[in-house]
Amino acid sequence: MGALSLSDNDFVLFGLPERFAQDRGAIDTRWKELQREAHPDRFAAQGGAAQRAAMQWSVRINEAYNRLKDPARRAAYLCELRRAPIDAERNTSMPQAFLMQQMHWREELEEARSSDDLDVLADELQQARAKVFDDIERLLDRENDAAAAAQQVRGLMFIERFAHDVEARFDQLGQ
Repeated sequence: MGALSLSDNDFVLFGLPERFAQDRGAIDTRWKELQREAHPDRFAAQGGAAQRAAMQWSVRINEAYNRLKDPARRAAYLCELRRAPIDAERNTSMPQAFLMQQMHWREELEEARSSDDLDVLADELQQARAKVFDDIERLLDRENDAAAAAQQVRGLMFIERFAHDVEARFDQLGQ
């Protein structure tokens, strides 16, 4: 693995710039290269210790890959690297407008009686998710405001959980 260390951050490990906007194809390509280099079978002739080290590398590479390929997890990781941990269990502060939006979505979900109603809500969530990703990119990559980005990530976490509630409602309606 050359000069890399297991403790290097995911971006260093993958040779990527430390920013939110990433090329998914580049992440996938680098993951395959790293997995090929670290595959334990390549170290079979070097003994058990070398194979165990290769296994550690393989696990570490997969961990980084799973975090980098998922925009929400990548955003949370970047916030933490920039000393703005998400800390969603203890920090639930949200902008007033987002709290009002949450209440509106909850009411829409309670009142939804058809798949058409849920489709409208699902579309709203998809648009909100896209806007949050745009905001996160701006805050992390251009404005270097990790604290504000962390707040957006917490909002994104709500949107993702609520999207599961909408999916469950689709299931209840037999869709």
